[in-house]
Amino acid sequence: MSVADVGRIVAQGVAEADARGEAATIGVVDRVGNVLAVYRMAGASETVQITSGEEPITGLPVDAGLDGVEIVTANLAVISKALTAAYFSSEGNAFTTRTANQIIQENFNPGEFNTPGGPLFGVQISQLPCSDISRRFNGVGPGPGPHRAAIGFAADPGALPLYKNGVLVGAVAAIADGEYSLDRTITDRDEDLRDELIATAASFGYGAPRDRRADVITVEGKTLRFAQVDFDDLAVDPAAAPAFATLPAGLQAVLGYTVDDPSDPPPPLRAGTAFGNPESGVRPALPADFPNLPADRFNALDAFVLVDETNTNRFPARNGTAGLSAQEVELLLAESIELANRSRSQVRKPLGSQAGIHVTIVDINGDVLGAARTRDALVDAVDVTTQKARSALLLSSAVAESRIDALPDAEYLGSGDLARIFNRAGSGQLKTSSPSAYVDAFQRFFDQPDALSDGAFAYSTRAIGNISRPFYPDGLNGPNGLRPAPEGPLSRPPGEWSLFSTGLELDLVYNAVVRHLAYVLQLGPPGGPPLFDTDVEQNCTGYSGISAGLSQDAPFAEARNGITLFAGGFPIYDGSGRLVGAIGLSGDGLEQDDFLPFVAIDRVGKRADTDIQNAPSAIRADRLQAKDPRYPEDARELFLRWVICPQSPFLDDPEVQDVCSGL
Repeated sequence: MSVADVGRIVAQGVAEADARGEAATIGVVDRVGNVLAVYRMAGASETVQITSGEEPITGLPVDAGLDGVEIVTANLAVISKALTAAYFSSEGNAFTTRTANQIIQENFNPGEFNTPGGPLFGVQISQLPCSDISRRFNGVGPGPGPHRAAIGFAADPGALPLYKNGVLVGAVAAIADGEYSLDRTITDRDEDLRDELIATAASFGYGAPRDRRADVITVEGKTLRFAQVDFDDLAVDPAAAPAFATLPAGLQAVLGYTVDDPSDPPPPLRAGTAFGNPESGVRPALPADFPNLPADRFNALDAFVLVDETNTNRFPARNGTAGLSAQEVELLLAESIELANRSRSQVRKPLGSQAGIHVTIVDINGDVLGAARTRDALVDAVDVTTQKARSALLLSSAVAESRIDALPDAEYLGSGDLARIFNRAGSGQLKTSSPSAYVDAFQRFFDQPDALSDGAFAYSTRAIGNISRPFYPDGLNGPNGLRPAPEGPLSRPPGEWSLFSTGLELDLVYNAVVRHLAYVLQLGPPGGPPLFDTDVEQNCTGYSGISAGLSQDAPFAEARNGITLFAGGFPIYDGSGRLVGAIGLSGDGLEQDDFLPFVAIDRVGKRADTDIQNAPSAIRADRLQAKDPRYPEDARELFLRWVICPQSPFLDDPEVQDVCSGL
């Protein structure tokens, strides 16, 4: 996007808001999350409340996690919304935050009781501001990405991807209703569509091609949602919008996203980077990035890598500390991409498109040993695949209990204005959640006192997701949505669970996210200086609560950008059955996310010059059942899932392939 493009997009959104008598905040990002503009109209609310609405069981608003908190500026919310639409879209699929809303809730579809969780359940706790994978504003302007989001991914409708000549270039988001929320029931029409109408107007001339919008894509036989409005619903013709130069001053300075000093003035509109060029942080791989591959195999890969400001590969294949060799890492990356190039995407148009993926390998301590991707893989996968690998690594290790038990309590802010909550820090009014309680619940659930401390069982992220739902088993709400059994051991209980209060996933990183908000918003005591003059560290773990100063007292490396709860992550073992690392893969469908890394490990491990394997079948989590007597007998008869493989994923083979048979 050029500066002129960005100005036109903002001006079109402002014109629609004006015509409706609304005042909005509008944000524009490029495909890798550089913030190109945040514009606040006169009269637009600075406060946006994070809310999931009334909890279905209790009928009361959730007052846990980030639910109910009023962020002091809408600027951060529109950045998270726009980044979500950009990161979830590609050349083959155009997804919005309304699409995200549909696929990340506890039921799929939302509002349909007794259906399993959404395909990307839990993904909203990613792209975190404390991530060591996502990049930060460089103090100058657009630079290599992908970039972070202050409050993770958004489920709040009102953000759409932007295209030029059919090429994805970024996204636009709007907030006029004062809420950062979600749509619990997607089968009706929302009463308040202000955000989506304004964002739709802003996208005029840059709209997603009709043949790849979410509403022509199905998942599990269900049509996805794109938006509840279209250009015909607009109050004014966007093409007639006044030029941006004629608008009143309204550009915003967002610390850590558009400026790097609290005293900096709002920056001008900025042009985006061209995805796939080094300036974007993603470029085609060079032979030097895969030094052990023969030339013909390398050329057939069509692989891409992440690079820094000097065009240097950020994550080249290298040796691990526990036995994974650089050659094994490189082969895992190559095998995953080769399999993806043969595989059918679940969510791309036209039908029959090959899958787009990003794959990451981590060491026993969580360090990234290598990462690579296909040409048009989703950008969200960069951070999420690392979360997937680290999630499988942490829970399969012998150090999980000690790491989690050492964490300070997550100190929930509660409902109300963020600045006011900070001013009462230490008053004893803040609700706390102990990460160690999840370890206790985990051990009770399986009746294993040494679970998470002995490394006796291996956990894939699919298995981890099974026990992180607000009801167990997944997809069994019960009559009228009432839960028939307790929540999974890694979830918050009924009345405290929401998209903004998930359980261990959020509590691991919660205090770090709050620490970042305190810095960006320059919070401090009335009349006093801000509490922090530096941003959060690039490790999300170990921060104390706000009453203890949000200090990083017990960080650990194995989950430094957090964990996630959906399929595509597996531990890696050596030939003797010793844990040596993990792999995470994310792309264009949940079953592809599962079978591609699972099969890649097996294929690489069968070479004569390697010494790796999947977790031995005897220790995989699919040997485990609930033992806790609080769960009904039929729930205790179920086993966790390890992997789900598509029946016929390969485009080049017309027969049923049974790709995971015997593995």
